[in-house]
Amino acid sequence: MSREQDRTTRYQEGSLTLPGTVMLGTGVMIGAGIFALTGQMAQMTGVLFPLAFLAAAVIVGFSAYSYIKISNAYPSAGGIGMYLHKAYGNRLPTAFNALLMYFSMVIAQSFLARTFGSYTMQLFGGDDSGRMVPILGVGLILAAFLINLLGNRMIQGVASFIGILKIGGILIFGLVGVWIADSISVDFSDPGETGTIGNFLGATALGILAFKGFTTITNSGSEVIDPKRNVGRAIIISIAACVVIYTLVGFAVASNLSLAEIIKTQDYSLAAAARPALGEYGVWFTVAIAMMATAGGILASIFAVSRMLAMLTEMKLVPHSHFGMPGSIQKHTLVYTVVLGLILTAFFDLSRIAALGIIFYLIMDIAIHWGVLRYLRKDVKASVWVPTMAIVLDLLALGGFVWVKLNTDPFVIGVAVVTMAVIAVAEQVFLKRAANAGQLGQEESHAHHH
Repeated sequence: MSREQDRTTRYQEGSLTLPGTVMLGTGVMIGAGIFALTGQMAQMTGVLFPLAFLAAAVIVGFSAYSYIKISNAYPSAGGIGMYLHKAYGNRLPTAFNALLMYFSMVIAQSFLARTFGSYTMQLFGGDDSGRMVPILGVGLILAAFLINLLGNRMIQGVASFIGILKIGGILIFGLVGVWIADSISVDFSDPGETGTIGNFLGATALGILAFKGFTTITNSGSEVIDPKRNVGRAIIISIAACVVIYTLVGFAVASNLSLAEIIKTQDYSLAAAARPALGEYGVWFTVAIAMMATAGGILASIFAVSRMLAMLTEMKLVPHSHFGMPGSIQKHTLVYTVVLGLILTAFFDLSRIAALGIIFYLIMDIAIHWGVLRYLRKDVKASVWVPTMAIVLDLLALGGFVWVKLNTDPFVIGVAVVTMAVIAVAEQVFLKRAANAGQLGQEESHAHHH
């Protein structure tokens, strides 16, 4: 076996069933979104936040079209990296946007980890020192890393089991919360200061974070049984299931807490909403679901992200150094992914982690739709208007979000811009060097033959 072959990652075709794929997708989607974003969205747009979840679902629905079209034409375990490559080839847009996706997924892990910490500390009366949340988050990422080293079947088994418990638990929370509440009326008459259109778009952008797990399904493309039919189905089923669940939970939280309370408890608003409705048992129940949800989400996410980076490495789009580590490329990319996640979890708070994630994700998403419109439309048999609409909606959400953050937390916009500039410059240098090295190699072999 040559060294070239040994560099490839090992995939198991036909190892994921349709229900398994839906569980993987909803598992990642329901992980962070609902537990930590509910409060942040309420802070941005006031009582309109259940509607912002619906608006986010509409945008994601338009977005999913391009992903389904490409994954039907080219089912691949590389997912997004592969799609970008089909559209833009071995060029900067591919590498830049694929790395944005990679970072947004690493950011999602840190987001899950911090959420896990925030909820777990509710069992101990909260985290006044502010130190325990990051410590618990770091511990969770390390545990997920160890399980990921144990291989594929184990991950699918654990993720499915946690997924079923978690989705059942959240449905119970939503139904009981709405049933116990005095009335399901959410007062939309006075959105007040927070009701401006920019704020609503900003909250919608955050809501997209709660749905973007559907891209995990496209990343497992070649492993799904009958991918041409099942990848698209799995995406549609997952998004629909999440819309129902998020709307229920949104109303349950809004019916049991005042707006001020939701904002005050934004990092753990579901646990706070369970307290008036169900007492301490309700809090324990909610915390247990949140711990399972975030843990399951991290498991599935680390798995998908390390795989994507391995794919980019194989396409020779990113530099790779194994720092003396043994094993396959995917094992190395797993380590880098975990280290990055640990750094973010230790030093960034939840709302900043979410802000970075949504900016990177939306820019990458726009690049995918533009790639479909500009280069792939005939190959994947896509219409013009759906990706165009997806780009317009993405730009609206991104614009609203950046506008809100510039007014409330300009630092995080600065971090996002600097990070993107660094990625772009570093990739440009790397791709130029790789191209030059390739030319040199060709000239040398040419000289050999003469």
